[in-house]
Amino acid sequence: MLATSLDSLAKNMECEEQSSISVLDIVIKWNGNDYDVKNLNTNSDVRTLKEEIFKCTGVRPERQKLINLRISGKMAPDECLLNAINIKSGTKIMMVGSKEEDIAEASVVPPKREKGRKCKSYDSEEFDEERVDKMEIHLAKVQNRVDNYEIKMLNDPRPGKKLLVLDIDYTLFDHRSAAESGIELMRPYLHDFLESAYEHYDIVIWSATDMRWIERKMAVLNVANNAAYKIMFYLDNAAMITVHTPKYGVVSVKPLGVIWGKFPENYNKHNTIMFDDIRRNFLMNPKNGLKIRPFREAHLNWEMDKELLHLSVYLYEIAKIDDFSKLNHRNWEKFIKKAQYKKEKRHKRDRTDNNEPKPPDSLPKL
Repeated sequence: MLATSLDSLAKNMECEEQSSISVLDIVIKWNGNDYDVKNLNTNSDVRTLKEEIFKCTGVRPERQKLINLRISGKMAPDECLLNAINIKSGTKIMMVGSKEEDIAEASVVPPKREKGRKCKSYDSEEFDEERVDKMEIHLAKVQNRVDNYEIKMLNDPRPGKKLLVLDIDYTLFDHRSAAESGIELMRPYLHDFLESAYEHYDIVIWSATDMRWIERKMAVLNVANNAAYKIMFYLDNAAMITVHTPKYGVVSVKPLGVIWGKFPENYNKHNTIMFDDIRRNFLMNPKNGLKIRPFREAHLNWEMDKELLHLSVYLYEIAKIDDFSKLNHRNWEKFIKKAQYKKEKRHKRDRTDNNEPKPPDSLPKL
């Protein structure tokens, strides 16, 4: 009788143990692609998850940083069990990290170009010569986005403000380098830059990714709900259009006409500027784009990168100008130097005038 009871108890315990074990299907977002990790035991640890990710992506476990896999506000350690993190099946996890072959390739010093020989680039300056912005077929695509793309407003336009449109990856954020937190991947002076720009500009974020990742990145960088400035709205890859260029075939671009068509009373080519690290994104609006230097290898360039600090000065200076279409944003650094030279010259003249002896109120009596 006792043996029967023990057998029954053992079976019940085994059933309870089996019922407490479940499986997860997780999606890994890396390098613009989704990778499925299926039938992962919830009693597995993070190290096991990384080994499965390695099978899918080729990124070794020690190179992986799982940005939003966190426990108690910190990135989950390798020995942490998945059931302790309380993630649900179908969760998407953003990973940063590089394959060994990519790291090795990046470490090779490129050969010198032959003197006088131009190197062909997919992001060539020659894109601006194609003038695809005038083609009716492309203008029709822009109008289609104006009519059908839905914008989720975060804050209303402010009358009299100009418009600043910002890319994310490599512009505000190094999305491929390994780091413990999003702050380590954030471009230096980001919040100072946005706070300064907000005084004269309404700010829009436009990334060539989907909306879920834009929202997540903005939350990680503490941009979404910052008290010092406000973002008007986000645009994702669905707001972009494809254009055909004679030299480079079909490419995706960010037409500012989508925003201008949605807000015709607020923004136009005369008061809009866009920052992006890829020049081809300006194909539909070549005079409104400023190609920012890409922010890569955050761990190496954090202390040296001052791009946003200098660009905040440029935005401040041109905010006084009524028509941006008269500017050549490729010369933005020269523009700053010229503006600073004029200021110094004016201040020097003012100091000289203040130090000159003033004439007496009346002539002395003889």
